[in-house]
Amino acid sequence: MSDINQVISNHITGNDIVLFMKGTKDFPQCGFSGQLVQILTYLGVDYHDVNVLESDAMRNGIKEFTNWPTIPQLYVKGEFVGGCDIVREMFQAGELQDHMTEKGIAVRQPA
Repeated sequence: MSDINQVISNHITGNDIVLFMKGTKDFPQCGFSGQLVQILTYLGVDYHDVNVLESDAMRNGIKEFTNWPTIPQLYVKGEFVGGCDIVREMFQAGELQDHMTEKGIAVRQPA
C-alpha cells in the first residue's frame, strides 16, 4: 500500500488543488463528482483531477490515505477539505471561496 500512498502524496503535493473523483473533470461518472466539478468550474480555479475508477489501488488507497470513506475528495494546498456534502456546504456559505483565497488561490467573484 505504500506505493499508492506515494502516488497519492505526489498528486497532492504537486498540485494546488486536487480532486479525487469518479471519472474526469471533462466526464464525471457520478453525480457527487459532477457537483464538485461544477463548483470548481464556477469558481474558475485550475485543478488536477484523479480518476479513481482507473485503479482499484487508487480507489481504495485514497480512502485509507485520508481515512474518509467516500469519493470524491478535495484537497487544497495539501490539505484535505472534504467530500461532496462538506464542500458543497462550504461553497454555499462562501467558506470554500474564503479558504481558497486564504491559501493564495484566486477564485472568480460572483457578478
